[in-house]
Amino acid sequence: MTPFGERLRAAVAANGRLCVGIDPHASLLADWGLPDNPTGLEGFADAVIGAAEGRVAVVKPQVAFFERHGSAGIAVLERVIRRAREAGILVIADAKRGDIGSTLDGYAEAWLEASSSLASDAMTVSAYQGVGSLAPAVERAHRNGAGLFVLSATSNPESARVQTAVDADGATVAAVVAADVAALGAAAARRDTWSSFGLVIGATVPLAEVGLDPDTLPAVPVLAPGFGHQGGRLTALDAHYGPLAERTLATVSRSVLAAGADGLVAAIERHQRELAA
Repeated sequence: MTPFGERLRAAVAANGRLCVGIDPHASLLADWGLPDNPTGLEGFADAVIGAAEGRVAVVKPQVAFFERHGSAGIAVLERVIRRAREAGILVIADAKRGDIGSTLDGYAEAWLEASSSLASDAMTVSAYQGVGSLAPAVERAHRNGAGLFVLSATSNPESARVQTAVDADGATVAAVVAADVAALGAAAARRDTWSSFGLVIGATVPLAEVGLDPDTLPAVPVLAPGFGHQGGRLTALDAHYGPLAERTLATVSRSVLAAGADGLVAAIERHQRELAA
């Protein structure tokens, strides 16, 4: 099976670096005139997939907004993931799971195993217990041609105290995570392709201030939230991420989704133009 990193590289070459979130907030459903129930979720997500097909490389369903509806919401998410992948769009499940041993392996089986009803192309994970704790997910990702995006430097203000803490060698927590993830993709770097193991680095995070050096992260793809509503500018992506920019997925959600079902295509195309500017 073709590794996720190579599939991601091909998808970005075909449809650009935009990643559209599928985030059915209760307030967005209301703005769209949809009920806050599984039927509303499905109508919302189907509209996003329809607008993204052929225009966007990746969609990122936020798992929480489906989970809040219990088993019926999860059933909708299963169908949403399947439809997006059938439409040729890569799916990153924004689940942010993290644990150790068999528990982490259970999460990975749910989101990365090809036979699972929730099988996605990649998932977001937390490495608070250390990147080594992700070994079960790394193994399943390798086996299924899937990927992981590991939280490294997030843009929420509460993150700085933890993520900029330094170890005995003066490296920040964010940098330690980044280095360990880069090591997972060393073979991809040698092949001059993209790693299947990436980082989450917020668009409003000054990389130098959190101790991240893009030159030390060859082949690593980046999932970059924080554009649009949170203040990041698509036109600044290349300057902000430097050598990482070509492998950076600009994640947008509210700034696209607020356009409503009838305005999604125009909003996506406007964001693509800004990103290309």
